[in-house]
Amino acid sequence: MIDFVQNIPINETCFYAVSCHEDEQDLCGLEMRSLFNCDPQQGCVISDKNIDPSRSPFIRGKLAIQLIADDAAGIAAQVGEAVALEGRTFKVSFVGSDVPVDFDRQRAIEKEIGWQIVGQAEMRQPDRLFGVAIVDGRYLFGEFEKSEALWLKHNEKPQPYSTALSTRVARAVVNIAAPVITAELRVIDPCCGIGTVLIEALSMGIDIVGYDLNPLALRGARVNLAHFGMPDVVRKADMTQLQLQEPSASGAQPYDAAIIDLPYNLCSVLPSEERLAMLQSARRLAARVVIVTTETIDEDIAAARLAITDRCVVRKGKFERQVIVCRHA
Repeated sequence: MIDFVQNIPINETCFYAVSCHEDEQDLCGLEMRSLFNCDPQQGCVISDKNIDPSRSPFIRGKLAIQLIADDAAGIAAQVGEAVALEGRTFKVSFVGSDVPVDFDRQRAIEKEIGWQIVGQAEMRQPDRLFGVAIVDGRYLFGEFEKSEALWLKHNEKPQPYSTALSTRVARAVVNIAAPVITAELRVIDPCCGIGTVLIEALSMGIDIVGYDLNPLALRGARVNLAHFGMPDVVRKADMTQLQLQEPSASGAQPYDAAIIDLPYNLCSVLPSEERLAMLQSARRLAARVVIVTTETIDEDIAAARLAITDRCVVRKGKFERQVIVCRHA
């Protein structure tokens, strides 16, 4: 992360507005570290990495920084020459962070800057949306792209399951497992259940496949995938018996990342030897392994010759899950 607002190379840097519920702060931090190599500060991340804000359930929008000044007047003095609308309409919106700014002051800042832009303002459906944010007492201005909460649509699955990950958590876990999306990237979910992780990954354009031993779960996954117009990427298989195929572009394993939501049941506990076999298989399948578990399994992870590189706890009331990022030891 670039030091806050000091020596920022404008036109090469983005401000990301970040927010989350207190139960998800740990998960938000892990996702930001995966995407940007830093934790959010003051309700935002400033980075030279250009990422689609709709990828994350915690990013509210992205401001491509064009101007920096000590106050709104400083931005207003520069904005007339910096913005060329070429006949298109515009709107200026205040982008909140952790800096408290009352509503009237926000509107005053928007007007002070907007009056200096040559063109027609449009409050409802502007052709171009600009944002202004305050960080460390300095004002940032640039084109603003709002995040679309695509994962909310995925809540309406025809085949839900009570212990499945929420769409928000599933989307964050996908970003943690695959922070950089390329055409060559290959991801596997070998315990895919009803397809919650698969749906989030596919919606981001990630090449992912899913396996599960439970035919009822697979049936539900296929129904859910079809409901959202997504391809059938699931097959019946025991992950410990999956056959290795050709290596991936990044190494000896056939997949770049594996996401394993370890089976969880209110009435039973997964035997340690079975869990160890699953973790050993995950190591065989992928170079990067992200594990979701309701139990402390550090000893099994070490026994599978995996090393923990980062982790977090996700809480929902009194219920807790751990998200653990691993690489080969």
